[in-house]
Amino acid sequence: MKTRPDRAHTITLVAACLALALTGCASSSGEPQNSSRDSQPQKARVTSLDNAIAGPQRSDKARARDVYRHPSETLQFFDLDPTQTVLEIAPGGGWYTDILAPYLHDAGQLYEAQYLSTSADLAAEDNQTDAAYRHKLAGAPTIYGKVVVGTLHAGQFMGFDAHDRFDRVLTFRNIHNWIKDGQIDANLQAFYGALKHGGELGVEEHRARPGTSVQQMIDSGYVTETFVIEHAQAAGFRLVASSEINANPRDTTDHPHGVWSLPPTYEGGDVDRSRYAAIGESDRMTLKFVKP
Repeated sequence: MKTRPDRAHTITLVAACLALALTGCASSSGEPQNSSRDSQPQKARVTSLDNAIAGPQRSDKARARDVYRHPSETLQFFDLDPTQTVLEIAPGGGWYTDILAPYLHDAGQLYEAQYLSTSADLAAEDNQTDAAYRHKLAGAPTIYGKVVVGTLHAGQFMGFDAHDRFDRVLTFRNIHNWIKDGQIDANLQAFYGALKHGGELGVEEHRARPGTSVQQMIDSGYVTETFVIEHAQAAGFRLVASSEINANPRDTTDHPHGVWSLPPTYEGGDVDRSRYAAIGESDRMTLKFVKP
């Protein structure tokens, strides 16, 4: 930003403007400059996101899943901007962290909250995932050095202040775990409290057919859109939009091992593996909510 001129400079500038044509003076007004500034971040955001997705920090295995997970389209649907403060919930091994960390590195801030189950058995597994994740981030400080990592347990964030501070809260394919853990409502309320007013919650989740029971959701990993929307609204959120970015019409959702029959898990091993490979990853809802 230019420094404010002193009084003498101001008088000189006024005299100079009076000597020029009106069109010349208009070229120094704020409106065209603001218009130029507004258009530049849009261009930079697209380029930066593309570069983050194409960056060498992502493994070939991770890139192979782009055809199913559509990271560019998904993050743009969530109105992500490189200047935002973003909280990702339950990043697991860091598939989206590998994109979000470089994208937000220069002008924004990325926070990550690994989920710790209220079940003792599952919590031990969650702790292992968290330790491996933190080790990964520590091994590449130039990429992940600014990432702040904490935890989410029983609806409470630990490791950082999460009150009214985030522009975006994002979670990918985790809702079914929280239903099973009995923490879906506590977590959604925590997300609401963590967001600024006007901030958005982005949800991607395996999608069940309408009418699927809660127990079937727990057993299969597929959740109905109605369930997610109703519980998010109960926490105070308003649904802004839904997208078919991550839809997969080939997925019938009735597999013997639920969603885990499909890639990348292939829980059934070699049984019908080629058929599941042809289906691809699960049919998924992509929902955007706002904190009014």
